[in-house]
Amino acid sequence: MEIQSYKIAQISDLHCGDPRFSRELLIAAINEINQAKPRVVTICGDLTTAGYRDEFEAAKEYIDMIECPIKIVISGNHDSRNLGYLHFESIFGPRYRTLDLQFGMHSEENFQERIKFIAVDSAKPDLNDGEIGREHYGWLREEFMVDRTFKVFVLHHHLVSVPGTGRERNIVLDAGDVMALLRGAGVDLVLCGHKHVPYVWPLSNMLLINSGTVSTLRTRGYTEPSYNMVTIEPGEIVVTTKTPGEDFAQEWSFPRRPVY
Repeated sequence: MEIQSYKIAQISDLHCGDPRFSRELLIAAINEINQAKPRVVTICGDLTTAGYRDEFEAAKEYIDMIECPIKIVISGNHDSRNLGYLHFESIFGPRYRTLDLQFGMHSEENFQERIKFIAVDSAKPDLNDGEIGREHYGWLREEFMVDRTFKVFVLHHHLVSVPGTGRERNIVLDAGDVMALLRGAGVDLVLCGHKHVPYVWPLSNMLLINSGTVSTLRTRGYTEPSYNMVTIEPGEIVVTTKTPGEDFAQEWSFPRRPVY
Protein backbone atom coordinates (compact mmCIF):
# COMPACT_ATOMS: atom_id res chain seq x y z
CA MET A 1 0.00 0.00 0.00
CA GLU A 2 1.13 3.56 -0.60
CA ILE A 3 2.56 5.23 2.50
CA GLN A 4 0.78 8.47 3.32
CA SER A 5 2.14 11.63 4.93
CA TYR A 6 0.42 13.77 7.55
CA LYS A 7 0.69 17.38 8.65
CA ILE A 8 0.96 19.17 11.99
CA ALA A 9 0.22 22.91 11.97
CA GLN A 10 2.16 24.90 14.59
CA ILE A 11 1.12 28.40 15.60
CA SER A 12 2.20 30.46 18.60
CA ASP A 13 2.15 33.85 20.27
CA LEU A 14 -1.26 35.15 19.24
CA HIS A 15 -1.10 37.89 21.90
CA CYS A 16 -4.78 38.79 21.80
CA GLY A 17 -5.25 42.20 23.43
CA ASP A 18 -1.90 43.58 22.32
CA PRO A 19 -1.89 46.93 20.45
CA ARG A 20 0.16 45.26 17.70
CA PHE A 21 -2.22 42.32 17.35
CA SER A 22 -3.54 41.86 13.80
CA ARG A 23 -6.89 40.17 13.27
CA GLU A 24 -6.16 40.16 9.55
CA LEU A 25 -3.00 38.08 10.04
CA LEU A 26 -4.70 35.57 12.30
CA ILE A 27 -7.72 35.11 10.04
CA ALA A 28 -5.40 34.62 7.06
CA ALA A 29 -3.43 31.96 8.96
CA ILE A 30 -6.62 30.19 10.06
CA ASN A 31 -7.96 30.13 6.49
CA GLU A 32 -4.67 28.74 5.17
CA ILE A 33 -4.51 26.09 7.89
CA ASN A 34 -8.09 25.04 7.20
CA GLN A 35 -7.26 24.71 3.52
CA ALA A 36 -4.15 22.61 4.29
CA LYS A 37 -6.22 20.22 6.46
CA PRO A 38 -3.56 19.17 9.01
CA ARG A 39 -4.23 16.18 11.25
CA VAL A 40 -3.24 18.15 14.39
CA VAL A 41 -2.89 21.84 15.24
CA THR A 42 -0.62 22.87 18.12
CA ILE A 43 -0.99 26.33 19.66
CA CYS A 44 2.24 26.89 21.58
CA GLY A 45 1.23 29.51 24.14
CA ASP A 46 1.00 33.26 24.65
CA LEU A 47 -2.60 33.35 23.54
CA THR A 48 -2.98 36.62 25.47
CA THR A 49 -1.01 39.71 26.39
CA ALA A 50 -1.73 40.07 30.10
CA GLY A 51 -3.66 36.95 31.07
CA TYR A 52 -7.05 38.69 31.33
CA ARG A 53 -10.20 36.64 30.81
CA ASP A 54 -11.51 38.71 27.90
CA GLU A 55 -8.21 38.10 26.09
CA PHE A 56 -8.58 34.35 26.59
CA GLU A 57 -12.18 34.50 25.37
CA ALA A 58 -11.06 36.35 22.24
CA ALA A 59 -8.33 33.76 21.65
CA LYS A 60 -10.85 30.94 22.00
CA GLU A 61 -13.12 32.52 19.39
CA TYR A 62 -10.24 32.48 16.91
CA ILE A 63 -9.04 28.99 17.83
CA ASP A 64 -12.58 27.67 17.43
CA MET A 65 -12.44 28.84 13.79
CA ILE A 66 -9.73 26.26 13.13
CA GLU A 67 -11.57 23.32 11.60
CA CYS A 68 -9.06 20.64 12.58
CA PRO A 69 -10.77 18.50 15.25
CA ILE A 70 -7.52 17.82 17.14
CA LYS A 71 -6.06 20.96 18.71
CA ILE A 72 -3.42 21.03 21.44
CA VAL A 73 -3.44 24.36 23.26
CA ILE A 74 -0.86 25.25 25.90
CA SER A 75 -0.14 28.25 28.09
CA GLY A 76 2.73 30.73 27.76
CA ASN A 77 4.37 33.24 30.08
CA HIS A 78 1.96 36.04 29.09
CA ASP A 79 -0.94 33.71 29.85
CA SER A 80 0.33 33.25 33.42
CA ARG A 81 0.28 36.96 34.23
CA ASN A 82 -2.35 38.21 36.68
CA LEU A 83 -3.29 34.60 37.61
CA GLY A 84 -4.24 34.08 34.00
CA TYR A 85 -3.52 30.35 34.26
CA LEU A 86 -6.82 30.05 36.16
CA HIS A 87 -8.70 31.46 33.16
CA PHE A 88 -6.68 29.22 30.84
CA GLU A 89 -7.73 26.14 32.79
CA SER A 90 -11.41 27.11 32.87
CA ILE A 91 -11.52 27.86 29.11
CA PHE A 92 -9.00 25.44 27.57
CA GLY A 93 -8.62 22.75 30.23
CA PRO A 94 -5.52 21.17 31.85
CA ARG A 95 -2.14 22.83 31.40
CA TYR A 96 -0.46 19.42 31.12
CA ARG A 97 -1.81 16.84 28.71
CA THR A 98 -1.00 13.78 26.65
CA LEU A 99 -2.53 12.60 23.42
CA ASP A 100 -2.14 9.23 21.66
CA LEU A 101 -3.14 8.98 18.01
CA GLN A 102 -2.90 6.54 15.16
CA PHE A 103 -2.53 7.78 11.61
CA GLY A 104 -3.03 5.83 8.41
CA MET A 105 0.53 5.54 7.12
CA HIS A 106 0.13 2.08 5.61
CA SER A 107 3.38 0.32 4.78
CA GLU A 108 1.70 -3.06 5.02
CA GLU A 109 -1.81 -4.34 5.49
CA ASN A 110 -3.55 -3.19 8.70
CA PHE A 111 -0.58 -1.04 9.70
CA GLN A 112 -0.97 2.41 11.25
CA GLU A 113 1.61 4.74 12.74
CA ARG A 114 1.25 5.72 16.36
CA ILE A 115 2.09 9.28 17.40
CA LYS A 116 2.17 10.59 20.96
CA PHE A 117 2.06 14.22 22.06
CA ILE A 118 3.01 15.43 25.52
CA ALA A 119 2.27 19.12 26.15
CA VAL A 120 3.40 21.02 29.26
CA ASP A 121 3.12 24.46 30.80
CA SER A 122 6.67 25.81 31.00
CA ALA A 123 5.63 29.21 32.37
CA LYS A 124 5.93 30.64 35.88
CA PRO A 125 3.41 33.18 37.18
CA ASP A 126 4.43 36.79 36.41
CA LEU A 127 7.86 35.76 35.08
CA ASN A 128 9.19 35.58 31.54
CA ASP A 129 11.45 32.66 32.49
CA GLY A 130 10.50 29.08 31.71
CA GLU A 131 11.09 25.81 33.55
CA ILE A 132 9.81 22.26 33.25
CA GLY A 133 10.67 21.32 36.83
CA ARG A 134 12.17 18.19 38.38
CA GLU A 135 8.76 17.23 39.75
CA HIS A 136 7.65 16.47 36.18
CA TYR A 137 10.65 14.45 35.01
CA GLY A 138 9.36 11.09 36.23
CA TRP A 139 5.97 11.66 34.61
CA LEU A 140 7.60 12.63 31.31
CA ARG A 141 9.86 9.56 31.29
CA GLU A 142 6.92 7.27 32.01
CA GLU A 143 4.66 8.84 29.38
CA PHE A 144 7.37 8.66 26.71
CA MET A 145 8.19 5.03 27.57
CA VAL A 146 6.38 3.67 24.53
CA ASP A 147 7.82 1.68 21.64
CA ARG A 148 7.20 2.01 17.92
CA THR A 149 5.86 5.54 18.38
CA PHE A 150 6.61 8.95 16.87
CA LYS A 151 7.04 11.24 19.90
CA VAL A 152 6.30 14.97 20.10
CA PHE A 153 6.99 17.32 23.03
CA VAL A 154 5.12 20.65 23.08
CA LEU A 155 5.98 23.64 25.28
CA HIS A 156 6.03 27.42 25.05
CA HIS A 157 9.61 28.35 25.94
CA HIS A 158 12.60 27.44 23.82
CA LEU A 159 15.15 24.83 24.90
CA VAL A 160 17.93 26.09 22.63
CA SER A 161 18.81 29.70 21.83
CA VAL A 162 17.27 31.09 18.64
CA PRO A 163 19.39 33.18 16.24
CA GLY A 164 18.31 36.75 15.64
CA THR A 165 16.68 37.21 19.04
CA GLY A 166 19.30 39.29 20.83
CA ARG A 167 20.82 38.52 24.22
CA GLU A 168 19.54 35.28 25.74
CA ARG A 169 17.56 35.92 28.91
CA ASN A 170 14.84 33.35 29.45
CA ILE A 171 15.65 30.00 27.91
CA VAL A 172 14.15 27.10 29.92
CA LEU A 173 16.07 27.16 33.21
CA ASP A 174 16.50 23.37 33.31
CA ALA A 175 17.04 23.01 29.56
CA GLY A 176 20.07 20.71 29.87
CA ASP A 177 18.29 18.15 32.03
CA VAL A 178 15.18 18.32 29.86
CA MET A 179 17.17 17.86 26.65
CA ALA A 180 18.90 14.81 28.14
CA LEU A 181 15.53 13.40 29.21
CA LEU A 182 14.01 13.91 25.76
CA ARG A 183 17.04 12.43 24.02
CA GLY A 184 16.95 9.38 26.27
CA ALA A 185 13.24 8.97 25.60
CA GLY A 186 13.73 9.03 21.82
CA VAL A 187 11.64 12.14 21.21
CA ASP A 188 11.35 13.09 17.54
CA LEU A 189 9.93 16.64 17.58
CA VAL A 190 9.97 19.52 20.05
CA LEU A 191 7.48 22.28 19.20
CA CYS A 192 7.80 25.66 20.93
CA GLY A 193 7.37 29.43 20.47
CA HIS A 194 8.10 32.41 22.73
CA LYS A 195 10.81 34.32 20.82
CA HIS A 196 8.71 35.37 17.80
CA VAL A 197 11.40 34.08 15.42
CA PRO A 198 11.01 30.80 13.50
CA TYR A 199 13.95 28.42 13.50
CA VAL A 200 14.77 24.71 13.41
CA TRP A 201 17.58 23.02 15.34
CA PRO A 202 18.35 19.36 14.48
CA LEU A 203 19.97 17.92 17.63
CA SER A 204 20.48 14.31 18.75
CA ASN A 205 18.01 12.96 16.20
CA MET A 206 15.41 15.47 17.40
CA LEU A 207 14.04 18.47 15.55
CA LEU A 208 13.50 21.51 17.77
CA ILE A 209 11.03 23.65 15.84
CA ASN A 210 10.41 27.20 16.99
CA SER A 211 7.40 29.11 15.72
CA GLY A 212 7.22 32.85 15.18
CA THR A 213 4.33 35.06 16.24
CA VAL A 214 1.36 34.26 14.02
CA SER A 215 -0.71 37.40 14.54
CA THR A 216 1.26 40.36 15.84
CA LEU A 217 3.74 42.87 14.54
CA ARG A 218 5.88 42.30 17.65
CA THR A 219 8.68 41.09 15.40
CA ARG A 220 12.45 41.56 15.30
CA GLY A 221 14.27 43.31 12.48
CA TYR A 222 13.05 42.01 9.13
CA THR A 223 11.40 38.89 10.58
CA GLU A 224 7.79 38.54 9.40
CA PRO A 225 4.89 37.11 11.42
CA SER A 226 4.62 33.40 10.64
CA TYR A 227 3.45 29.92 11.48
CA ASN A 228 4.82 26.46 10.66
CA MET A 229 3.44 23.46 8.81
CA VAL A 230 5.29 20.27 9.70
CA THR A 231 4.83 17.43 7.22
CA ILE A 232 5.76 13.94 8.41
CA GLU A 233 6.83 11.77 5.49
CA PRO A 234 7.96 8.13 5.63
CA GLY A 235 11.64 9.10 5.28
CA GLU A 236 11.81 12.80 6.07
CA ILE A 237 10.26 15.70 7.97
CA VAL A 238 9.56 18.88 6.04
CA VAL A 239 9.13 22.16 7.96
CA THR A 240 7.47 25.01 6.06
CA THR A 241 7.41 28.50 7.59
CA LYS A 242 4.67 30.65 6.10
CA THR A 243 3.76 34.33 6.49
CA PRO A 244 -0.05 34.54 6.72
CA GLY A 245 -1.66 35.91 3.59
CA GLU A 246 1.55 35.93 1.53
CA ASP A 247 2.92 33.53 -1.05
CA PHE A 248 6.46 33.51 0.35
CA ALA A 249 7.45 30.50 2.45
CA GLN A 250 10.68 28.93 3.65
CA GLU A 251 11.12 25.18 3.67
CA TRP A 252 13.58 22.86 5.40
CA SER A 253 13.85 19.10 4.95
CA PHE A 254 15.41 16.73 7.49
CA PRO A 255 15.88 12.95 7.46
CA ARG A 256 13.49 11.12 9.71
CA ARG A 257 14.58 8.66 12.37
CA PRO A 258 12.99 5.25 11.73
CA VAL A 259 10.27 4.40 14.24
CA TYR A 260 9.97 0.73 13.29
